[in-house]
Amino acid sequence: MFGVVFPNRSFPIDISSFSQIDTVHWILDMNTFVGEAYDQIREMCIFLLNGFTLPPDKALAVYIQSPGSAFLFCGAVALSRPSAVLSLPWPEPGVAGQLQLTDGAVASAKIGVSVEDLSSLPSLDVVAEKRIEHLALKVGENLFNFMQSFCGVDGSRLVVPMDILDRWFKKFQEKAKRDPEYLKGFVL
Repeated sequence: MFGVVFPNRSFPIDISSFSQIDTVHWILDMNTFVGEAYDQIREMCIFLLNGFTLPPDKALAVYIQSPGSAFLFCGAVALSRPSAVLSLPWPEPGVAGQLQLTDGAVASAKIGVSVEDLSSLPSLDVVAEKRIEHLALKVGENLFNFMQSFCGVDGSRLVVPMDILDRWFKKFQEKAKRDPEYLKGFVL
């Protein structure tokens, strides 16, 4: 059905390493895989195996859960996107950090996979969307700060030179050409 790889951390892991909860839900207990160092696993590649046919309106959704926290959606694969490398932005552990279960066992981090309606999912790659949103906000903030240094006030209005966007864009491009690391400061 599906397999996963943790880049630089594992060989391919097939569905047999997951505990099947029911016909459409699987859980991978990260304590059995990496112990308490689950938060060091930052990426996961999930892929549909050859010969597996997922209905075109369905997707395999991936969720992560730190001990004591709620599950967090990370992305999905579908027939239109049969594999993906997903970032795993582990949430902070719950209030107690490492929660003790009633039988004395320690609550562990988990990766959940479930078959869901494609139309009900927010995006196939949530983290990529957040990176784009963050990038747009940082570029907008850069523009605002640049414009603010040239502003004048006319009553309740800010007045800027007409060529301010051209000047900002040229300066932005020149910085990016001179220093390739400059643009990396705009991404997560």
